[in-house]
Amino acid sequence: MSKKFSVLARLKSFKFAFQGLWQALRNEHNFRVHLFAAVWVVLLGLYLDLTLYEWLWIVVAITLVLVAELFNSSIEKLVDLVAPEFNPKAGMIKDMAAAAVLITAIAAIVIGTLIFYPYFF
Repeated sequence: MSKKFSVLARLKSFKFAFQGLWQALRNEHNFRVHLFAAVWVVLLGLYLDLTLYEWLWIVVAITLVLVAELFNSSIEKLVDLVAPEFNPKAGMIKDMAAAAVLITAIAAIVIGTLIFYPYFF
């Protein structure tokens, strides 16, 4: 049976989402590294006065990397909870989640290079 719609419940869900973001900022080193890089990219984009379409690609790239990092961190925490002792399958799951971040970060570097290269060369 589905619950009745509640504005208060929806607002609480935002609270939980912001708590998750705060936890990532406080506890996940790689999330902070990606966020630091994103801030520098945004500052560089502002300095170079990127076009609307360039900004769209930058925003997509930053968002995908940060979301991938959040999923990776979540998967790592869940695997640690379910399999606290060494397990090769648990390690493989964590490695694949990390690979998703790697692929996303490489794509973001390619996007950034394609956008920023003409401004410098």
